[in-house]
Amino acid sequence: MYWSKLFIPTLRETPAEAEVVSHALLLRGGYIRQLAAGIYSYLFLAQRSLLKIMRIIREEMDGIGAQEMFLPALHPADLWRESGRWDVMGDNMFRLKDRFERELCLGMTHEEVMTHIARGELRSYKQLPQIWYQIQTKFRDEPRPKSGLLRVRQFLMKDSYSFDLGPEGLDAAYEKHYQAYCRIFDRCGLEYIVVEAHSGAMGGSQSHEFMVKADAGEDYVVQCTGCDYAANLEKAASKPVPPRGPDPEGDLEPEKFPTPGRKTIAEIADFTGLPESSQIKSLVMVADGKPVLVLLRGDHALSETKLQAVTGATEIRPAHPDEIREWFGADAGSLGPVGVTNMPVLADEALKGRRNMICGANEDGYHLRHVTPDEDFQAEYHDLREVADGDTCASCGARLGVIKTVEVGHIFKLGYKYSESMGLKVLTEDGKEIPVIMGSYGIGVERILSAAVELYHDEDGMALPAAIAPFEVVITPVNKSNDDQRSAAEQLYARCKAAGLDALYDDRDERAGVKFKDADLIGIPYRITVGKKLAGGKVEIVERRTRQSEDVALSEAVDYLAEKIRQAKQ
Repeated sequence: MYWSKLFIPTLRETPAEAEVVSHALLLRGGYIRQLAAGIYSYLFLAQRSLLKIMRIIREEMDGIGAQEMFLPALHPADLWRESGRWDVMGDNMFRLKDRFERELCLGMTHEEVMTHIARGELRSYKQLPQIWYQIQTKFRDEPRPKSGLLRVRQFLMKDSYSFDLGPEGLDAAYEKHYQAYCRIFDRCGLEYIVVEAHSGAMGGSQSHEFMVKADAGEDYVVQCTGCDYAANLEKAASKPVPPRGPDPEGDLEPEKFPTPGRKTIAEIADFTGLPESSQIKSLVMVADGKPVLVLLRGDHALSETKLQAVTGATEIRPAHPDEIREWFGADAGSLGPVGVTNMPVLADEALKGRRNMICGANEDGYHLRHVTPDEDFQAEYHDLREVADGDTCASCGARLGVIKTVEVGHIFKLGYKYSESMGLKVLTEDGKEIPVIMGSYGIGVERILSAAVELYHDEDGMALPAAIAPFEVVITPVNKSNDDQRSAAEQLYARCKAAGLDALYDDRDERAGVKFKDADLIGIPYRITVGKKLAGGKVEIVERRTRQSEDVALSEAVDYLAEKIRQAKQ
């Protein structure tokens, strides 16, 4: 294509609304324009990249025997009520009514619709297994859309669904998707890690996330420096850093002491001269309307996801101040487990075996010292804390690090959650009717593009992988008015097309510096520069990401470049 004929509205300055690198560069490169908060128009360059990403996804999904469909984005509310998720999704779901006052929603995902199709068509074990997928627009009423395409209200997703007769079939379908996802992200040129994850509102027994390290990310991943262990912070487990200093020795009785005006862990540590790790942090949570007292080491943070998993609650929230006063007779900051009998007490495993610690006395302005778990109070022990940077890997003993990431894919073993709630059953060989076991597998299409920009950029713009860049090569004559340079550039463009390379010919009547800056900004991975070296029968081939350049004979340039692109895509 000829640059002069295209709509590529590049910007020299970063727009004020841009918050992260990918947002800024996609705006400056003329890929996207914002229509409203969290709603973007994809212009010519973005559409070319997204179509390439979708082609890779389709090839790999078709390769595992998946069958592509296209399902409605508008869903009747009754379908989501069947699964129980109409209320669970809360304000994140766009809801509306038609002219007859029937309730509808815009699909956030399509488990319900796929299950609806399956229960109407699948009757026998002979029809299984099945893998169905689509690439469809999804909607989420995001309360704080930001970071460009990383947190939006309308987005593209590849979602697939597996239907099997039993757990072994689900395991096989899950592994097929796992491997296909690795191939997809490899082919898209991403550097990623695969982590154990929490299933959340999707439900199910197992899930993995595919994450790209990025400062713009909002997900935190725990990664071991010594082995391949990695997990989402919500699910990660570890051995905590030992407490600072030993516990006081002796079989001591709890002793109340005044702590006027001091409520926080840090204030008590400063007041007593003992480290935060010598305290018991007491948090009052409400799980499905019922109070529970959660205990942690003073320097640890609660994982609400782990607490939700332990309690099995649909909704978890901190207790309100008036509730705390009613249940404890004291305010937050003076609470502790001693004498508590009106609610379950759950303690993090890091408190097991500790002695003579400090906690609140359930009386404003007072705390207790010499409190020993399992002697002065009883609790159930669970892994309830968030892993912290510097903790020890439970598998190999090496140090754990916490990094920010962007999620680009997520796979779930749904189990029987939807088939049982929505009545998806088939007949077995012996005529018995059993529920179908399911899996769900998603990829964020725009997130692949944004993650690539986050990974590969410099001060001049994007440096996209060849497989997903809008063009693989740009051909740039330094002086368009020079007949020899123009003629050579046109020959190179024709040869690139004949060789199957996706080429852009920058035929604009602009200074060479402007052309180079624009090519760098929009992230085309290779540039063929036709300039003064043409007099010696050579052109310059520049690799965008490394800035390395080579002088190559004009007659050999296209073959040379085709091989470099082939290697890059591998």
